[in-house]
Amino acid sequence: MDEWEEGKLKFLEVVQGIDGTVEVVIPTKPTNSMFLISLTKGPNRKFITVSEDDIIDIPSEADILAKVTKTLQDAITAL
Repeated sequence: MDEWEEGKLKFLEVVQGIDGTVEVVIPTKPTNSMFLISLTKGPNRKFITVSEDDIIDIPSEADILAKVTKTLQDAITAL
């Protein structure tokens, strides 16, 4: 498994840990090194942007994991 797949799996794991009912759509390729990620819960949808580097670094860097987790918590709460 490459570092992108590891990061994506960790990202999905964090989302499921916050709220298992949220559906996540992550594009296969970034735009300008940023991913526009869709979070959907019931009829509500929210988009967040996460840098390609952050996705790759989530499994190995605690500060990046904390930053992304906070972003996800805020976005999921807004759903």
